[in-house]
Amino acid sequence: MIKSRITYAPVCLFVFNRLAHTQKTVDALKENILAPDSDLYIYSDAPKKNSSTIASDDVRAYIKTISGFKSVTIKERKMNFGLSKSIITGVTEVLKKHKKIIVLEDDMISGKFFLKFMNDSLDFYKNEDLVASIHGYSIPGKYETNTFFLRGADCWGWATWEDSWSMFETDGKKLYKELLQANLLEKFNYKTNGLFSGMLLDQVRGNNDSWAIRWSASVFLHNKLTLYPSYSLINNIGNDGSGVHCVDNNVYDDVYEGFIDIKNKNIVESVNARKIYEKYFRKISGGLVQRIKYKVPSGVKKLIKNILK
Repeated sequence: MIKSRITYAPVCLFVFNRLAHTQKTVDALKENILAPDSDLYIYSDAPKKNSSTIASDDVRAYIKTISGFKSVTIKERKMNFGLSKSIITGVTEVLKKHKKIIVLEDDMISGKFFLKFMNDSLDFYKNEDLVASIHGYSIPGKYETNTFFLRGADCWGWATWEDSWSMFETDGKKLYKELLQANLLEKFNYKTNGLFSGMLLDQVRGNNDSWAIRWSASVFLHNKLTLYPSYSLINNIGNDGSGVHCVDNNVYDDVYEGFIDIKNKNIVESVNARKIYEKYFRKISGGLVQRIKYKVPSGVKKLIKNILK
């Protein structure tokens, strides 16, 4: 296969204390056809205060042995940042230098054409203002095209450019207020009973520290799109219960190992894909009956009222 004449985006990998997951993620990444041409940045978070350092030390010892890439740069945190801060600061730092980036966490198993898909897409859509990011995972379904667009952003093996990342709003309260006032909550939630807005509210309340829900809401409010492959190039092995905010779930096992043509010039949200995602998210969030009966807890009602002040 002839490689396209583009400058390949650096890969930014965030790791913590899961050695086996990290090894599997790196092993799969090394099998990518563009791995030898890709710079790899690894951000290693430190253990929490008064926590055991053994697992994190094992990961740090391992990442120092990694080869098979154009270069490997390791950034070891001296204190615990937490996943959200680590990703936000790391992505910002790498984008200042390279202007585009591919992002993975330590539980993302990629297909061998993942980097090819990401780099081709970053190059092809770099001047398209409507396209904010590229995503490597897609929910199983019968899609009408090789690739499709959805409004918003995602977090399971993704890529973006510096100018798109600049729209990231860290203030969850501000994001929720804008979604509410623009009457966009139902669309943002994929017609579920508050699946995503609830996650955003939990971030505001301090019940989670999700960077991903804020990134998704930020892009959604700017009415920008993310490109998805019709066949998933990522398997999230963190759904074994070992990850942050993850549960044991094996829905995401299949990884497509083929090449995907990305030249989709119909840059609009796919109606077909939207329906597939709505059906899936309704299923996992309790279905239509639960959505109709959904009642906001009094404590959350008070929070929403305070947000709107």
